[in-house]
Amino acid sequence: MSSSSNLIQINLMIRKIIYNKLFNPNIKGNWHASFEKFTITIILLNVFALWAESIPIIYESRIELFHSFDVFSLMVFSIEYVLRIYVAPEDPQFASSKNPRFAYFRSPFAIIDLLAILPFYLSAFVEIDLRILRGLRLLRLFKLFRVVIPAYKEFKEANKNNTFRQKLYALVNPTETSGRLHEIFDFFIIVWVIISVTAVILESIASVIYYVGVEFVIIDTVAVAIFSTEYLIRIYTCVENPKYQHWLNGRIASAKEPSNLIDLLAILPFFLESLLSHLFDLRFLRVFRLMRLLKLMRYSDATKSLFIVCKREWPVMKASAFIMLLLVMLAACLGYVFEHEAQPDKFENIPQSIYWAVITLASVGYGDISPVTPMGRIMTIVLALLGIGIFAIPAAILSSGLNDQLHIEREAMKDELYKMLEDGVISPEEREVINAEAKRLHLSEGEVARLLEKAKVQMGIKQAELEKNDLLHKAISGGGASSGGTELNLSLCAEKPEFAAEQVKIVIGYLQQIKQVADQEKMRAYLADTNHSTPLQRAIAGELFKTKG
Repeated sequence: MSSSSNLIQINLMIRKIIYNKLFNPNIKGNWHASFEKFTITIILLNVFALWAESIPIIYESRIELFHSFDVFSLMVFSIEYVLRIYVAPEDPQFASSKNPRFAYFRSPFAIIDLLAILPFYLSAFVEIDLRILRGLRLLRLFKLFRVVIPAYKEFKEANKNNTFRQKLYALVNPTETSGRLHEIFDFFIIVWVIISVTAVILESIASVIYYVGVEFVIIDTVAVAIFSTEYLIRIYTCVENPKYQHWLNGRIASAKEPSNLIDLLAILPFFLESLLSHLFDLRFLRVFRLMRLLKLMRYSDATKSLFIVCKREWPVMKASAFIMLLLVMLAACLGYVFEHEAQPDKFENIPQSIYWAVITLASVGYGDISPVTPMGRIMTIVLALLGIGIFAIPAAILSSGLNDQLHIEREAMKDELYKMLEDGVISPEEREVINAEAKRLHLSEGEVARLLEKAKVQMGIKQAELEKNDLLHKAISGGGASSGGTELNLSLCAEKPEFAAEQVKIVIGYLQQIKQVADQEKMRAYLADTNHSTPLQRAIAGELFKTKG
């Protein structure tokens, strides 16, 4: 019986560990978020693989690779399904049922998980057309509902008292009520940016466009529809931001923001080409679809920091740019003067010489244009040496500025930690704020722990000093024996010898000040009178004022 009981306890412990590590969303720092991201990535790769298999030139030469990936995906989803059944008694959603595992088996999420893998196991016993079997892999897309539905319920509950526009604003912007649904929305946009940019790049390959030209058109149309909807939502809801409250001027101001201008440029080429292609040849606009890559800047804190640095250092950058422009123009003019007669085809005019000056000063030196005269070569040497320093100035400014900005932001984070530590406790909400800031500043968990510990130590020192000053104040004026209107807390001095010593030092300091300002002759005469002082007082005064006891 003892052995059986131990096995049961071990089983319960293992089950609890698996649930808490992989499937419990309420435990910070576990593997739940990473596991969800991993499964989502596998699902999206399955959809991409399904599309790639429809292209013979891609699929036929890589059949084994596609099959291996399919087997790997099936193993991942099967293991996930089995583990979820195993840990169902630990899940609060099913733990109260008579049979938690059967309750999970009947749940919508479990049915979706089963449909994602069942057809491939049935194919071992029942003949299924391979094309149908591939198509059934689209069922794996429904697994995304496991992430989306709980996030939607959380979002709905958090925004139940908000208007429709406020809900849309919380969806596309980080707010207190955004929750995980906002993160999913951001991830969705990022995925489509990557897909659309990849499609634009592959369109330039003739052999690829021959096979999947229609698919690329569909991808581009869907991408434009998604990005256009996002742009309209952002402009419509921007008035919820205090910066853009006016219904018209606020929206115009928001539309002028760099991030929204980038969003507009991401969709504008599609509409211009569609509406004006019968009047003008606008095929060149297709390349501007690569501007969609700039949309990722919205989701990168590094680019935000770079913009802040550029704005702060812009006066210095302008001075640097002016020096570079001056040097380029001077070099181009001298290059034209020295080389025009020797090489009229290469140094035909000053604008053409500007190209040579820039690549020389930038230390690129393609070699397509190079001086042949002695003076031209001497000038090239000088320009190359100057270029190393002059063209490095902006890079040095940005590097120094980014370092300063990071230091400023970390100091701001430290100040926030001080405020959070005022009550001596870091609450779960404050911990989330710290984690978000750490993620934004690219700080590891170890660095955050060290920063937090440093803040605690400094707060402790500050608190100790405040307590010390407070106790000194109490020691001086906190009550007790009275002397000339100044009260002394004798009980405190008895409890804390170090503060009693501090009190003695303070009293001696007062005596030294009195000695400097008082008439010492009259003081000595006054204190020598036994009616005015005790023997102890005369002894101390005699030591201080050199009087006779």
